Amino acid sequence: MLELLSPAGSMEALRAAVQNGADAVYLGAEGFNARMGARNFSLDDLREAVTYCHVRGVQVHLTLNTLAVDRELPGAAELIRHGALLGVDAFIVQDLGLVSLCRQIAPEVPVHASTQMSIHSLEGVRAAAELGCSRVVLARELPEEQIAHICRSSPVEIEVFGHGALCMCYSGQCYFSAVVGRRSGNRGQCAQPCRLPYGYGRFEQRYPLSLKDSCALAHLRRLEEMGVTSLKLEGRMKRPEYVAVVTRIYRAALDGKPIRRSDLDELERVFSRQGFTDGYLRGETGPEMLGIRGAGREERELLQAARATYENGERPRVPVRFYALIRRDQPALLAVEDDGGRILKCVGETPQTAVNRELTREALAQRLAKTGGTPYYCTEVRAVVEPGLTLSASAVNGLRREALARLTAARGQLPRPALNQYSPPLRFEGHAGAPVLTAQVRTLEQATEALLAAEPAVLYVPLGQLAADPAQARALAQQTNVAAVLPRVVWDRENAAVLRQLDAAYAAGVRQVLAGNLGQLSLAVSRGFEVRGDFGLNVFNSRTAAQLRRMGFVSMTASFELLLAQVRDLSKALPTELIAYGRLPLMLTENCLVKNRTGVCSCQGPAVRLVDRTGAEFPVVSDGETCRSVVLNGRKLYLLDRRRSLNGLGLWGLRLLFTTENPREVDRIVEAWRSGAPFDPGQHTRGLYLRGVE
Repeated sequence: MLELLSPAGSMEALRAAVQNGADAVYLGAEGFNARMGARNFSLDDLREAVTYCHVRGVQVHLTLNTLAVDRELPGAAELIRHGALLGVDAFIVQDLGLVSLCRQIAPEVPVHASTQMSIHSLEGVRAAAELGCSRVVLARELPEEQIAHICRSSPVEIEVFGHGALCMCYSGQCYFSAVVGRRSGNRGQCAQPCRLPYGYGRFEQRYPLSLKDSCALAHLRRLEEMGVTSLKLEGRMKRPEYVAVVTRIYRAALDGKPIRRSDLDELERVFSRQGFTDGYLRGETGPEMLGIRGAGREERELLQAARATYENGERPRVPVRFYALIRRDQPALLAVEDDGGRILKCVGETPQTAVNRELTREALAQRLAKTGGTPYYCTEVRAVVEPGLTLSASAVNGLRREALARLTAARGQLPRPALNQYSPPLRFEGHAGAPVLTAQVRTLEQATEALLAAEPAVLYVPLGQLAADPAQARALAQQTNVAAVLPRVVWDRENAAVLRQLDAAYAAGVRQVLAGNLGQLSLAVSRGFEVRGDFGLNVFNSRTAAQLRRMGFVSMTASFELLLAQVRDLSKALPTELIAYGRLPLMLTENCLVKNRTGVCSCQGPAVRLVDRTGAEFPVVSDGETCRSVVLNGRKLYLLDRRRSLNGLGLWGLRLLFTTENPREVDRIVEAWRSGAPFDPGQHTRGLYLRGVE
């Protein structure tokens, strides 16, 4: 049966989840998690939470699903160590460096690849498995047929999101909040700019980036039949009553109870954004998926009923058996056995000779089965009762309470995991001297004579452009080192087309690719390409750099969410690039933002612009030849006047990122590269390199 995994942003929410039928909960503790705005758990709270859950047969997954800089790694190692000692059942991780740190510090605790890893293909799942992950949380954008394909051949468990808030952007690929407001979604501080109003070309009170919450109630049987292991409910920022209602309704559905209209009504009343959507699971994107949160009415009765489920009483969820022995002139003996095979024994009073009514086996079983108010329910009583004896009801109740108390203590006992000491990552010296020039274009016409004359060490060109014009691809490959840029998202059903394009590029003389997702590495290597790592891999620390080196990447791109000082301190396990110019990508969406507006896909044409209420513009382009949208920053990053100060950072390359520029604008930037033209704060931005993120 599908595991039901519920959110726990607080101890109260955790109780709400457990008492309403969650099989597992996920929570954050003290940092390194993607919901830093939730209350989260201190280490003392975490001990209490794990004990509470384990007594009741519920697993606890600790979220470590944010990016960490080098100076934070020792603290992350301590949290990993404490989590293992306190008995957490899994770590949920985004950062590739933290994956390796979990495996080093606590090798016995399973690691789950967070949805923040942007894994959306079987090859991505296999790559995560090779890194030591035992479960992968898939991207929320995948339809059922792609999930089924992955499940059929996955070497590890698969988890999918079933209910709750949807980000418009692929998780782990959203930089909007960071670039615009310094609050990084990859660091658990997202300010949710997707929930704000925008217009197309001019500001309007429209919400083209705000999705309704997902609801997978109608898909549970199919997900289970596919082989999905776990269904995750979103909501660590939500109130405990929300957790109670959603968990209860999904528990009932998973247990086979029919879904009623009243269930859907309760889900809407407890929280919705103009209803729900299952568009991604059905493979049908579009404007009908959009919705915003209204003022709503206070559902006092619903909330009170929800609170009662976890404040009043205890849900019996652990089956137990009792074994009793009542003999003349001997103390009464009782043992209890749980579903894990634990057997706890206790000794009671010596039975007396019956005067009026003797104790029967049936009467004893009836008394022992009264486990109300505890997490346990009795499935069987095996008893030997000699005739002619009596034992008071209070004595039997005392035996039962003591046996269950001992069982509770045993179930809540802390583990003794094998732990290793923290060791810092190996240091690699970076490139000495001035970084070389690299350049990335969106169209072949941007590969101007002036750009080629600047002799970039690598010219990055979209794979689709190279495959569509083999003659020009061949000519470019003869003039410079060309690398094909892969789309950041390649579903399994798209592999065949991408492999054909790779073959065409290889035939034209291209021997390298630029990849921003783990799932693309094996595709490119299978066709004989060297693979360079793009910004989508979120290289934030030295352990991640070392991980990419072990995986076979030949270069990497430092995250543009890092300070320059952090880039300097990054161990250069691979030749390292920094994006020094261009419109930074803010979002990557499965929903085509152009088609959502017009009903017609014209995303391969000129850039459409989203405009916010301040008048700021955000161009929207397609991701390669796909119908996926990339939202770009309106102001271009500019570090071309600071090249000398970048020389000491150990960087191998500085990249010019051309997106919406026409050939004449490309030439102007190439000249600025040569001359170090001054920074224009009205047109450009320093990005996050000088101000950093929270």
